[in-house]
Amino acid sequence: METRADFSKTSQQLRTKNTTRIICPNCGNDSDFFEVADGVILTTRYIQNSDGSFVQDGDESQILGEMRLFCAECNEDLTGHHQRFVEMLF
Repeated sequence: METRADFSKTSQQLRTKNTTRIICPNCGNDSDFFEVADGVILTTRYIQNSDGSFVQDGDESQILGEMRLFCAECNEDLTGHHQRFVEMLF
């Protein structure tokens, strides 16, 4: 049986874990986001097959402008949290 102290400790651990989550202050979304890059150069390499079709051989992107983060639910600009977002990409 869980004691009051155990419950308090569990609640505190959950709050501590949740403080690292990005939460949209406008709508409360904490799961769906999108990133926008300004000034992007995308280079895609192709190889042409003997039948005239092409297959992608690789791609490279170069971001020349700002990177921004948005809430995917309400489109709120969350760019202030972008560094945290980048740190948590795995």
